[in-house]
Amino acid sequence: MIKETLKDAEARMKGAIQSLELDLSGIRTGRASSALVDRIQVEYYGAPTPLLQLATISVPEPRSLMIKPFDPSTMREIERAIQASDLGITPSNDGKAIRLNLPPLTEDRRKDLVKVVKNRVEEARVAIRNVRRDAMKDLKEIENEKLASEDERKSAEAELQKITDKIGEEIDAVGEKKQDEIMEV
Repeated sequence: MIKETLKDAEARMKGAIQSLELDLSGIRTGRASSALVDRIQVEYYGAPTPLLQLATISVPEPRSLMIKPFDPSTMREIERAIQASDLGITPSNDGKAIRLNLPPLTEDRRKDLVKVVKNRVEEARVAIRNVRRDAMKDLKEIENEKLASEDERKSAEAELQKITDKIGEEIDAVGEKKQDEIMEV
């Protein structure tokens, strides 16, 4: 019972890391990446659809993206969705593909993006602390139901703290890596 609680907590904490990595992949760095536009929602036949499902996204040059829609009739909707997104990039349409030219990041913009990364990292840390709190509560319930002794609960709590610390370090490493990418000129 205790082992299942610890495994569940660890799995949920690792989910927080995966969520953070996915979230950070959408933050712009100095280089172009298809992850910037992957999750943009495009209105397609009345339903919001991820851009990734409507077009191929390639990186022909380090500072540009090329989006080739599978269906040329979706070109206008894709352009609208990109303009409505928070990327701040104006798409250029040549009739067959949409090009996004990414201007170099200014120092101020880089610092703003680092702040965004730090906020997202802190949100992930809060998420793992919430998982730890829930797991601690579950361990106390297991003890109260006489399914484990106090010593077993305390050793499980120590193990849970080790898991939390390890996942916290991984979250910090993900955040540091993204900050380094952003500040790289």
